[in-house]
Amino acid sequence: MRLNRTLKNVVIALPLLALAACSSNDNSDEQSNIDTNANTELTQQVTEDSVQVTAAKRAAEIEEQKRQELAKLRSEHIIYFDFDVSNVSDQFTGVLDAHAEFLNANLDVKVLIEGHADERGTPEYNIALGERRAKAVETYLENLGVDSEQLSVVSYGEEKPMVKDRSEGAFAKNRRAVIVY
Repeated sequence: MRLNRTLKNVVIALPLLALAACSSNDNSDEQSNIDTNANTELTQQVTEDSVQVTAAKRAAEIEEQKRQELAKLRSEHIIYFDFDVSNVSDQFTGVLDAHAEFLNANLDVKVLIEGHADERGTPEYNIALGERRAKAVETYLENLGVDSEQLSVVSYGEEKPMVKDRSEGAFAKNRRAVIVY
């Protein structure tokens, strides 16, 4: 009889335990939702921060690449001309092609093209010759797609020699156009 009574209590208690185990507490559900929302927001914030850091690193890499390209172009920025000539020689087309490529990729960059001549000839003639040389470089760059708003021209004629000597070597160095960034 005692065993029967104990068995009866267990049979009654089991559904109650199952019911208690399955029942939910409104407070625990709310806390679970809050925790889930907080985790979602934290994950989104970490993702956004990661994207911003990645974008900043990429922007810095692009800026460094631009700086290196500009440094290289500044080291190769002189176009030399033969005596009394203002046509761009084939040997300088590669240099001008590199400048055009950079300028086309960086529309915010502007350059000044300086035209120079050696001291032979009158000052007026040399100013005009320096301008023709600078304009020849300008035209070459424009023909490669560089916006004319990025280019300006000035002629110094014989006024700013690179080499102050009266030798043929000095004259050759002074017959030039210089691209200034």
